[in-house]
This record gives sequence, structure tokens and C-alpha cells, in this order.
Amino acid sequence: MGTPEQDSLVSDNGQLGLFQVARKAFTDSAILDAEYDAVFNKCWLYVGHESEVARKGDFVRRIVAKRNLIFNRDTSGTLNAFFNTCPHRGAEVCREPKGNAKHFQCFYHGWIFSAEGKLKSLPGADRYSADFKSQDRGNLVPVPRFENYRGLCFVNFDQDACSLEDYLGNAREYLDLVVDQSAEGMVVISGQQDYAIRANWKLLVENSNDGYHAATTHATYLDYLANTHAKGNEVALKGIGRELGGGHAVVEYTAPWGRPIANWIPSWGEEGRREMDAIHARMVERHGKDKADRICFKNRNLLIFPNLVINDIMALTFRTFYPAAPDYMNISGWALAPSAESEWARKYRLDNFLEFLGPGGFATPDDEALESCQAGYANSLETGAGWNDISKGMMDPSYDDEVQMRSFWKEWNRRVAPAAGHAEQGVA
Repeated sequence: MGTPEQDSLVSDNGQLGLFQVARKAFTDSAILDAEYDAVFNKCWLYVGHESEVARKGDFVRRIVAKRNLIFNRDTSGTLNAFFNTCPHRGAEVCREPKGNAKHFQCFYHGWIFSAEGKLKSLPGADRYSADFKSQDRGNLVPVPRFENYRGLCFVNFDQDACSLEDYLGNAREYLDLVVDQSAEGMVVISGQQDYAIRANWKLLVENSNDGYHAATTHATYLDYLANTHAKGNEVALKGIGRELGGGHAVVEYTAPWGRPIANWIPSWGEEGRREMDAIHARMVERHGKDKADRICFKNRNLLIFPNLVINDIMALTFRTFYPAAPDYMNISGWALAPSAESEWARKYRLDNFLEFLGPGGFATPDDEALESCQAGYANSLETGAGWNDISKGMMDPSYDDEVQMRSFWKEWNRRVAPAAGHAEQGVA
């Protein structure tokens, strides 16, 4: 009783209150191939924030779903995403991670391209047909789809995909709560954190909006807060998880840590209280009290399917991650902030980031936990323990339940199971 069909990858049995995921979803290389075909090649994927290319000519180089891309702002101020490969013989035309350039030159044969991606000149042009450049065959190739939602830029490798706004759907409400933290706009704080975890990428999806593990995995951090920064602050971890459709999900909750978007804690003193009160007053003036209170006093762990995680918590971070193998992923992370926040607020924002989210921060036990899960999957076939249970809170989900993981897995299963040759839905 309660054993899923063996041909399924996900089993959703509402009658029994069971939701299970086959562990081979984390270990099978054929499933990884199906994920690239049905997910990463078809979904909208975050490429960067417009503030990273704020000036005309600014560019950054990004690897997105195995594609080498140039994300730039051209000389007219238009944002673009091009494949970083020369139309001539395929070499990278941009080899720097970021910078400012009016043109890109391929080092191999010297072809030169404008920031708009147009072929400007090439050595030995007289040996080509007279209309070679006008045929546009020598231009950089743009990604099939590129769209911008309030400064958040996405690409899609499927020309026939729906619009980004339609794709984001109900998640836009929560993206707006992030973007509306500043009337002057949000900016990426200089720097990018790149690292790897020896675990399946979907484990990081689950962990990123999992409130269930906080009391155990992060017990040291919670004790640290109670004895230092948040001493005298009685705010508890409390909230709700929501399924937003399309695989998107969110956990919205209160927490004992301070947030430099108007959530004061005693250790910040009277100067901090004045700073936070002023920020909150401006928020109320712009958005009304209800929305201002949500922005300022609630935390959000938001998943944009498949692999953009936004942690709007003690600091604000964006993370993307891509699998290189079933048991290995590469992660990139960025810290965001209101562009016009005070020096005081920026200092505490960065302190918060480094304390919990940064390299060596209190959040790093998560990485160990994910690698431990991956190691444990080696036993699944021998022991018959072939299924993960994600059933917590199927009736009335709280912030520390698993509705948000189930949201991801339903959409993942809809897309991947047919591509991997499995039954789309197994019902026990």
C-alpha cells in the first residue's frame, strides 16, 4: 500500500496524503539529458540584471544552460543577449568576464562586431563577395528570445515560447515586492559568487525554499541571533508556503533577523531605528501600509521555475544553478540592493549577506546536507529505498511544509517524464 508505480518519476496521491519522487530523478544521466531537452531548452532562464550593464557599451559574459552568451547594453542603450561565438569559425568573440566595449573583435581572424552585433569589418574583405556584409550572415546571432521584467533579464532558447510576463504568472506579485523596495531602482552589488556542489541541481531547488530544515540545520545561526543581534526580539519564524503555478513557488514568513529594508533589531541601536523608521515611512507613502508592511517585515524565498532562486531575507540574493552531471552543479549568486540606500543600510546589508549567505556563512551546512543526500542515493537500488517523501503539509501548508517543493516537482514531471520515456503521473 502506498508504493508508487515503478514507471513513474513522481507519485501524487491526495487520498493517502502522499507525494513521492523517484530517487533516480537525481542520479540517472538519461533524465539529465531529458531535463536539458524539456526544461532548460524550453523555459525562460535568468541571464542578469540590467544594472550589471548600466552604461552604453557595458557587457558581461554568462554561461546559461551550456550556452556561452554576451549580455550587453549597446551604443543605443538597448539590452541584448548574443551567442558568444564568431559566425566565421566559431571562436569566442568576447573572452573577458565583463567590461565596456563599443565593439568585439574575434582574436582568431580579426572579425570586428559592433555592440549591436553587426559585422563591421573583416580582414581581406575584398576576397569576399561584394554584398557579403549586407547579407547579415556575418553578424553575431542573438538568442531566440530575450525579455526584461522590471530590470530582470531572461533568455529563452525556444522561439515559440510564451511571453516572459505570461510565464512568470502569479510569481510577478512577489517579484514586484522585491523590485518595489526602491523607487530609484535595484542594483547588483559589485561581484559574483561562483561555486559548485557535488549534488543534483534539484536538491538546491528544494533546499532554497525549505523551511523544514531551519530548526536543525541552522540551529547554530538561530542560537547566535538569540544571543547577539536579535536579542530581545521576540519575532518568530512563522508564515506560509504557496504554489504559484507553472512550477513557481514561494515561502513568505516572519523571522528574528534584521533586514535593512526597515525591519529593525535591537542590536542596530537608535541610529538604526531612525533609519528603519524613515524607510518604512517612505514605503507606506509609495505603496500603502499593507504592501509596505509585507515588503519590510516579511521574508520571501521565491523560486522561478526552473532554477532562479530569490532569497529576500536578511539580505537579498539571486542564484542560478545548472547541472554539469547528475551529481554535480555549478552555482552563480549575486547580491542586490536599493540603488539609493544609505551607507549605513548598505553596510548592514553586506554584513548580513556575509554572515549567513556568503562564503563560509552560517548557511554553508546546506551544501553539506545536499552532498549527503546525493551520497545516500547510492543505496537506493540495493535497499529498495527508491523514493523521497515530500508529503509534509498536504492539507494546510505552513512555511515549514513542502507545498513549494511539490509545486516544482509537478511542473518538472509534466515536462520531463514524457521526454525521459516515463509515465507522466504515477498514482499509488
